[in-house]
Amino acid sequence: MHRSDVLKKLRFHAAAPLETHEAGMLADMIRFVEAHDDCLLRSCVPGHLTGSAWVVDAARQRTLLTHHHKLDKWLQLGGHADGDPDLLAVALREAAEESGLTRLRPVSAEVFDVDRHLIPARGKDPEHYHYDLRFMIEADPSEPLVVSNESKDLAWVNVVDVTRLNPEESMARMVRKTLRA
Repeated sequence: MHRSDVLKKLRFHAAAPLETHEAGMLADMIRFVEAHDDCLLRSCVPGHLTGSAWVVDAARQRTLLTHHHKLDKWLQLGGHADGDPDLLAVALREAAEESGLTRLRPVSAEVFDVDRHLIPARGKDPEHYHYDLRFMIEADPSEPLVVSNESKDLAWVNVVDVTRLNPEESMARMVRKTLRA
């Protein structure tokens, strides 16, 4: 399992000016990746790496959100690394699978945001953390969407309205970053 590329991306992101909360989660994430050889696998306890796509339009005025089926909240697209150390590729793959979009383009190969969030126990899966590397991805809102079985719905939402659907700090921080970009 190759973690060196993940650590390189995380350390590069750590050099950027970050809000205090994100900086703390990033430091924890770096320690987690350094300590767990299996951090890219779902079997890793107490958590594992995920890759997410903060999908935006070219004007950075709208973002594509999914009404997540299991978590019952509006979120960015994304999913498990499942052993893939290229978290940007994971984010792109998950965005395509969860939306049906085919013309996705990374705004940058660098990490846009990181977040650590607790996933509740479900069935035989114990409560665990997702250590999420998030990338800004550009897409065309005129391209047709296909709702996957992981979602209740998909919607292009004005960036300034995101926190009305999900007021969590994790979402609000990505909104602030997008508005500053």
